[in-house]
Amino acid sequence: MKLSEIKNHLVNMEALTFMLPNGTFVPQNFHVTEVGLITKNFIDCGGTVRKETVVNFQLWEDSNDEDHRLKPNKLLNIISLSEKVLGINDFEIEVEYQENTIGKYELGFNGENFLLLNKQTACLASEQCGIPAAKQKVTLSDRNNEPCCTPDGNCC
Repeated sequence: MKLSEIKNHLVNMEALTFMLPNGTFVPQNFHVTEVGLITKNFIDCGGTVRKETVVNFQLWEDSNDEDHRLKPNKLLNIISLSEKVLGINDFEIEVEYQENTIGKYELGFNGENFLLLNKQTACLASEQCGIPAAKQKVTLSDRNNEPCCTPDGNCC
């Protein structure tokens, strides 16, 4: 989800909720302790120089502040200030949240809740690393409905 998308959702929301990949929710007394701009410059395993920029939200749960509830308009104000001060553009959002360790998530929305979606790693230079392309799966029932294993069949 891009920054513009979360801002559009926040305008119409009354409560701010984040659902974890396992279906549980970040406790309601969370704080957004950081909104930042993170740029990662790196070289992939094929030698290509790459640059990735994301807007980073850090969610933090305060076990001593059970009454805290961050409202959507307050998060909009934090985002607005961050855009102005840090020069943030409309990048993808990455969310950090600590359970056992700090997890990094992509952000989705199901019409009611923001969804913390597991991020996946991938080889960015698979053609140079010798990783074979995924084989196309074929269902036998999709094969032209021709008889198989007959003299005039198409499969032998």
